[in-house]
Amino acid sequence: MIKRDYHIHTNLCDGKDSPEEIVLSAIEKGFSTIGFSGHSPLYSEYWCMTKENLAIYKKEITRLKEKYKDKIEILLGLEQDYYSEPLCKSDYDYVIGSVHGIKVSDGFVFMDDTVASLKQGIEKHFGGDSLLLAEEYYSLVADVKNKTDADIIGHFDLLLKFQEDEQLFDTGHPRYIKAAKRAIDKLAKENVLFEVNTGAISRGYRTTPYPEAQMLRYINEKGCDVILTSDCHNRNNLGFAFESTVNLIKECGFKRIAYLTNGKTEYISI
Repeated sequence: MIKRDYHIHTNLCDGKDSPEEIVLSAIEKGFSTIGFSGHSPLYSEYWCMTKENLAIYKKEITRLKEKYKDKIEILLGLEQDYYSEPLCKSDYDYVIGSVHGIKVSDGFVFMDDTVASLKQGIEKHFGGDSLLLAEEYYSLVADVKNKTDADIIGHFDLLLKFQEDEQLFDTGHPRYIKAAKRAIDKLAKENVLFEVNTGAISRGYRTTPYPEAQMLRYINEKGCDVILTSDCHNRNNLGFAFESTVNLIKECGFKRIAYLTNGKTEYISI
């Protein structure tokens, strides 16, 4: 099993555990590398770090890097939201670029808050046309490298978080497929990794990772690489469902999985 994980949240944003608790758990589980990726500040959203917590976060991860350097490699990353203020990229080992919501006249329509709020947003701001929301969402995802200077594209199809319970989007509709593939086409030109993210599985929303298989196959067709992450918000879920997810990645045509170490990207053959 792959013992590396790069999408990890702490109690400085919406995670359960302190950074050091996560490090100790990762060491106990035999991980060789972990990367923290706290949510960047985003106005007053409760799940993001405040600017004050961001400073604490950077200092604490830097401290832990040194303290545990003989036991585990620790990376300082950031999950930079599309709408967050610009970051100083040199402060971080890597950046995950994500779109969590679409900005509208009275705030945001978030993809991953609740199914009720997402349905309400579709009705109120997109005239009940879920495909129109999907088109707008993927237009932002297509621009996420440009906007965030990301190394990794976070949960590419986050809008499908609730799809297994509520069929909000027809993922076989030509409009949906065109919008998603257009985003992949643009990102494929920009030297980014697509994460295969098991977070919604560990939290009981999905039985498969992001991206769904049809788009994962297309990402492979475009010659892009993937990196495996758990989007961990609880230290018990480090590396969640990695073994079965590696099998899915292979089934979708990939021959290797990327990982980050010593400031560079390496690959594991699968």
